[in-house]
Amino acid sequence: MSLTISTVNVNGIRAAVKHRSESNRGMLAWLSGTESDVILMQEIRADEDQAAEALAPALDDGWHLRMSASSVKGHAGVGVLSRIPIVATRIGFGSEEFDATGRYLEADLDGPLGATTVASLYLPKGAAASSEPKDVAKFDEKVRFLDECGSHLDRLRRRRRHVVVGGDWNIAPAEADIKNWKGNLKSPGFLPHERAWVGDLLSSGWSDVARELAPDEQGPYTWWSWRGKAFDNDSGWRIDYQLANRSLARRAVKSTVDRADAYDLRWSDHAPMTVVYD
Repeated sequence: MSLTISTVNVNGIRAAVKHRSESNRGMLAWLSGTESDVILMQEIRADEDQAAEALAPALDDGWHLRMSASSVKGHAGVGVLSRIPIVATRIGFGSEEFDATGRYLEADLDGPLGATTVASLYLPKGAAASSEPKDVAKFDEKVRFLDECGSHLDRLRRRRRHVVVGGDWNIAPAEADIKNWKGNLKSPGFLPHERAWVGDLLSSGWSDVARELAPDEQGPYTWWSWRGKAFDNDSGWRIDYQLANRSLARRAVKSTVDRADAYDLRWSDHAPMTVVYD
């Protein structure tokens, strides 16, 4: 028995389903071919009715959908698609500021490996340190999010069940996670305090399962800018990953990134990142 979990920032569920090219190979085609049992989605940018309408063929095929939309229309939003019935869900992590922003959702499953909690996380991008008011606000917002979410994750990893948090972390933990890391030393997502935050999670008992399975590999990247030749040159960032607690991490046997074969076959600027737990 195994449990296969994917995480992907869909960059707008309706656009991902409709697809951004004429190839007609959008997210629904990917779903029909994936062997994943659970899909952790971020940046849905729709309410639950709109998401259910977009995903109707998949739901008719047996997938179960739970999601947390943002209180800001057309912004953020996280969700869980599961072939396994979902026993319970929890929105947010007890934050008065962030629970309504569509950035964190937990779902409990009675899966093939036993009681399992999966969580979909969409961390704010933030900003580099700056004197500009907008940048200061974004920088401070991400710091507050990291503080509150970090405290919750510290409690979550101690649960006596399998736990995995997957998502768009908007933080590349190491130099091997960015093609052009030297040029991004002052960029949000690669700032010292952000990388230290992920490091603290890993030292506390969470495992970055993809990195542990391939400790010496560059990337593999999960996000590439739409602009320029970033995708063609594989100039990307590894910012989508899964952190598992010890009981589940020891069962991780395979990690893959489903990178599209060509730029015009992408249905998101992120690629699905999948882990098999056996």
